[in-house]
Formats: sequence, C-alpha cells, structure tokens
Amino acid sequence: MRSFLIIQTAFIGDVILATSLVETIRKAIPDAQIDFVLRKGNESLLRSNPQIRNVFIWNKKEKKYKNLFRLIAEIRKEKYDVVLNLQRFASTGFITWRTRAEKKIGFKKNPLSFFFTEKVDHEIGNGKHEIERNFELLTSILKTELVKPKLYPSAENIKQVDDFKINSKYVVMAPSSVWFTKQLPGHQWVNLISKIPDDFAIYLIGANSDNNFLESIKSQSADKKVINLSGQLDLLASAQLIKGAHRTYANDSAPMHLASAMNAPITVFFCSTVPAFGFGPLSDQSVIIEINEKLSCRPCGLHGYSICPKGHFDCGNKIVPIA
Repeated sequence: MRSFLIIQTAFIGDVILATSLVETIRKAIPDAQIDFVLRKGNESLLRSNPQIRNVFIWNKKEKKYKNLFRLIAEIRKEKYDVVLNLQRFASTGFITWRTRAEKKIGFKKNPLSFFFTEKVDHEIGNGKHEIERNFELLTSILKTELVKPKLYPSAENIKQVDDFKINSKYVVMAPSSVWFTKQLPGHQWVNLISKIPDDFAIYLIGANSDNNFLESIKSQSADKKVINLSGQLDLLASAQLIKGAHRTYANDSAPMHLASAMNAPITVFFCSTVPAFGFGPLSDQSVIIEINEKLSCRPCGLHGYSICPKGHFDCGNKIVPIA
C-alpha cells in the first residue's frame, strides 16, 4: 500500500484532527502518496503541508452537487490503494464508493457504508479521542503507532507573525466560537485578562465577524497590552502565533485544535460541551476548565447552540477562569 486518499469535508477542527492520520501513515510508510479531500474554505490549513501530495476541494456552498460530481471525476483519475472516509454523511460515502480504490474504509454510521470494503464503529463518549476513533480505520491494514496532528506554517506565516509581535512575552486568547453555548461569555474574558501579568502582551484572535466582540473585550480591559487581531491572520499564521505563546486560552473550538497541532500550551474552557465527547486538547501542556457544579442540562448537545436552551447559560457564566 502506497497511495492513500483521506476524506474529511467537515469543519476546521475536524481537518486538523485528520492530520493525525497523515502523520501516522507517513511515519509508517515514508514514501506513501497521501491526498486529501476537504471543503472549500479549509484548504489553507494544508497549503504548505509537505506530507500531502494533492488537496481536492469541494465547494459545498455553490452548485453543491455539480461540484460534487466534478470532484469525483477528478478523484477517479487516480487509483488509490486505500480510501479512508472520516465522515458519516452520505455525500462522502458516495465519493468513497465512486473511487477506484482497492480498499474503501469508513464508519458504519455512514448511510452508504454497505459500499465500503471495511466498516468501523464510531461511538461518541466511549472514552476515546476523535483521533483514536479515526485511527481505528487504519488498524486492520497498518500496524503502527498513532501520531498526533500537526500543521506546517509557511515561511510567509512565520514572517507575518514575527513582523507584528510587540513583545516576546505574550498570551493568545480566542474568545469567539461559531456556537454561542461553546463560547465563554465576554465578561469572563475580561476577568481572565485582568489576571495576566502586566508585562505580557495579549493577542485576541478571530475572524472578521468576531471584531465587535473582541473589540468590546479589549475596551473593557484597561491598562493592559491587548491587541485585537480579528481578521488579520489566516489559520496557519494563527497557529504560528499560538506556537510562540506562553499560553493560549480558547473555547472548545478550532483554536484549541490549532494549539494541539503545534503542541502549544493551552487552557480550554468547556461550556455546554464536555471533554468526554473526545475532542479535547492534545498538547503536552493542556488544562481543561469547566463548571464545578453538576448541571442536569449539560451537555446540551454535541455541537452547541446559538442560545442557551434553558436561558441561564450557567455552564459559561459560572466557570471560574484561571490564568
């Protein structure tokens, strides 16, 4: 076996965690040819990854199914030894089925798994991390040890970060999340900032859409070196910034996974979700903070909600942030 196709068209964190398989395969088979399928918008994560030969991009937002068939036509030009489908949705099952791979391996929960040559269980909350669940797709064909996820910021990313750093001593904070109930409330971030020593710079990272939230946190953090970088860094530049930080503080969201992939010190706040889902931090220096009180409503879902279903959001408001 020398050629592999990995399929992961979900979110940023899922793609980052999938690089664990890339690293694992490459360590076991140094001359392996590894290609990757992801959704449009996430391709920058793998742009400078030397372990991956080709990245196939599926544009889901425009002409979704036309682009799906165009993607499959591209993939079918290759004949892979192994396809590893990390998702449990019919569209990726269809991609897997239509490849010309000798081995098609995926999870039983995929509606089209009957087309796979091998199927594996995927159970949330079984004590395993997601990278371990993904690794089980490999174990029947490759006897090797699991390797952690890894990202590869480019020389341009490194220079970009070096150019604006105002202080060699700094922390990174990623206050926002796509899901409100995964996001530590703004006043909690202000409280956390007050506990950071005055000789540290504090970089707030996020997307353009997070600017108002991050600016409000900055404006309430008097006499602190707080720099709002929302929209100024792409994912790999953010990873490079995180790599050099004394510590990064994040929600259960993509920046946590960026820290894992850079093996950078990380403190993660779990609000409505729980580490038992298997998506926690993987850095050697990892701290998890969650509410001490047991709430009957927590966890309220795997991915979080746009508002607290109970209206009180105690799982976020009652956390005690620790610097």
